[in-house]
Amino acid sequence: MKTKNKINVLELISPEMQQVMQFYADNPQPAPESNDYPSMRLAYNQDRRYWNADAPEMFSIQDISVSTSYGEVLTRLYQPTEKTPATLYYLHGGGFILGNLDTHDRIMRLLASYTGCAVIGIDYSLSPEAHYPQAIDESAQVCQFYDQHAEHYGINTQHIGFAGDSAGAMLSLATVLWLRDKQIHCGKVSAALLWYGLYGLRDSTSRRLYGGEWDGLRQQDLEEYDNAYLTALGNRDAPYYCLFNNDLTQDIPPCFIASAQYDPLIDDSVTLFKTLEAHQSPCEYKMYPGTLHAFLHYSRMMKVADDAIRDGAHYFVKQLKN
Repeated sequence: MKTKNKINVLELISPEMQQVMQFYADNPQPAPESNDYPSMRLAYNQDRRYWNADAPEMFSIQDISVSTSYGEVLTRLYQPTEKTPATLYYLHGGGFILGNLDTHDRIMRLLASYTGCAVIGIDYSLSPEAHYPQAIDESAQVCQFYDQHAEHYGINTQHIGFAGDSAGAMLSLATVLWLRDKQIHCGKVSAALLWYGLYGLRDSTSRRLYGGEWDGLRQQDLEEYDNAYLTALGNRDAPYYCLFNNDLTQDIPPCFIASAQYDPLIDDSVTLFKTLEAHQSPCEYKMYPGTLHAFLHYSRMMKVADDAIRDGAHYFVKQLKN
């Protein structure tokens, strides 16, 4: 791919998004000490500390280790109030290779605060140490655990939802499909909240025009994420990776599909929305103008990021009333 053909989106982004980019210019983050995954993760974790500060206080926060067939998976249960009407599972982004419960702490706290529901973050196993579909299976097993122990933890799992950003959005929807296809019941899935996910497209207009060093989504970056997550080239067609190869015509919960205007992955979101819409599945699509991929992290500085989280939260609450 000729990168010179790409659009210089840094000239087009919103003033809020420019403010974030200026913050990084004024406060350059230390580069990873080496090109290995532990170093990349450490740098990512350090970068996210600033953006996770000043998050809402919770009634209760517990870190709970859940036994799965793959080993222990750490989860974090956020309870904004003593009693909550539903439970929302959150899977973080990070290209399958980065991120943890701390890097997305503020997002999960805001979701808990705006929905009034319990939020459970799932610290699924990262790639390349873990390969497809382990993170999906782990998430399904976590869901089963909490459904079986809901009374002990004081949560309501009769109504649940799945939410995620970027790779976490794909994993969230993939987990919903996994539960459906394997007939695993761990509560009624009332909605899926999906912020700027990738859902299986290999090429698209937006991938050709957007993506650069500013968002870590150059073509070679996307290929690296895929190669770390997938064990073989053929897996790119697998129905829990390329979700368009799954059955999206029936038993899909209502979906809130959010995108960033200058994201190389925006066509994944548009295609998912149009597919669901064509088959009369309840869904809502919202594009946030002037934004780049991962803008959800910047709610300390960007009102539109807070708005996007709030919009998803309100969508979930609305579905609980249906």
